[in-house]
Amino acid sequence: MDQFVVSGGARLRGVVQVAGAKNSVLKLMAAALLAEGTTVLTNCPAIEDLPLMADVLRGLGCTVAIEGDVVTIDTPAELSHVADFPAVSRLRASVAVLGPLMGRLRQARVALPGGDAIGNRPLDMHQNGLRLLGATMTIEHGHVVGSASELRGAQIELEFPSVGATENLLMAACLARGVTVIENAAREPEIVDLAVMLTSMGARITGAGTSTVTIEGVRGLTPTTHRTVGDRVVGGTWAYAAAITRGDITVHGVNPAHLAAPLERLVRAGARITSGEDWFTVVMDRRPRAVDFITLPFPGFPTDLQPIALALAAVADGHSFVTENVFEARFKFLDELVRMGADARTDGHHASLNGRETLSSAPVWATDIRAGAGLVLAGLVADGDTVVNDAWHIDRGYPRFVEDLVSLGATVVRRAAPER
Repeated sequence: MDQFVVSGGARLRGVVQVAGAKNSVLKLMAAALLAEGTTVLTNCPAIEDLPLMADVLRGLGCTVAIEGDVVTIDTPAELSHVADFPAVSRLRASVAVLGPLMGRLRQARVALPGGDAIGNRPLDMHQNGLRLLGATMTIEHGHVVGSASELRGAQIELEFPSVGATENLLMAACLARGVTVIENAAREPEIVDLAVMLTSMGARITGAGTSTVTIEGVRGLTPTTHRTVGDRVVGGTWAYAAAITRGDITVHGVNPAHLAAPLERLVRAGARITSGEDWFTVVMDRRPRAVDFITLPFPGFPTDLQPIALALAAVADGHSFVTENVFEARFKFLDELVRMGADARTDGHHASLNGRETLSSAPVWATDIRAGAGLVLAGLVADGDTVVNDAWHIDRGYPRFVEDLVSLGATVVRRAAPER
């Protein structure tokens, strides 16, 4: 287990390039199961979850090669429908193979996945949607199990705009007979990215990026080459890093429209922002003003940036009120922030923070990907060296995190944790 040692006091300045989105590329890899042949994905991030997803696909019969930012997936004519091996249990995104397996093979047995401990993420909507398409779905001995003689188009209304359920049902419906309409669908840019790839494979999809997605089933799909959309969460992390450290950072590789809500909060906090088609610059030359945050599905403020927003609130001038509406366990992060002297308290899915100009260095523990990044950013404005333990969480979502921080002027060292 590695740890990061973060020295406080640096103002981050410079340019950073963002790679493809973690929340997209893993689902794009799963979509390759829908077509026999060679699928090529470019602009893929060098994160720990990528080889894990490659192992999931290999376990189903694919050949997967990762070279730089390119992932090549050879999908055979004969696939296994059983995803039950170590990589599945370690990776939440492995559930994304459920839709493609049901769409192509009409059967699937997928071990219930692992992932970040950020709250309850049941598969009810995935299963209920597949049932409406004609499948029999059960949970048996720690697996989600599905079978169908055929899948037929259906009208599906999601109880909540779940990204995972929208993705699985979108992929399954591509090879169903007839027309499927998904109401209250997730609208995230990663959904649009998946739909663009599926359309290039021969799928017929309209409405991606809106709350109503229509899929006209086709008999078969063909492999494609696709460029992964830029990672808005990583881009947002760098935007908030500039504000927290009173710095000046230009971010390339992300469409600023995908970060409209987070960037708007930074403007309210006092940042100056300029932007182009796939870049933006955040300049903060004063202590940020306190602002409130409410996490919501896209186009609202993303839950993945909530820990980063809490780090900003901890050092802002004034009182901030943060409401978490997506994952109930996200506030575990605050326990670690309080170790660093943050004046914060929680009440259910609300958090209240009185900002302090400087935090105190302390040993802290990352509990998930975004919490880990938030603790590193908090360490940049602490009064000494902060040790962030369990750095492997950060590796799952942020490629070259230490290298990029150092290039922006931070003093951050990665080292092996001492034996206990």
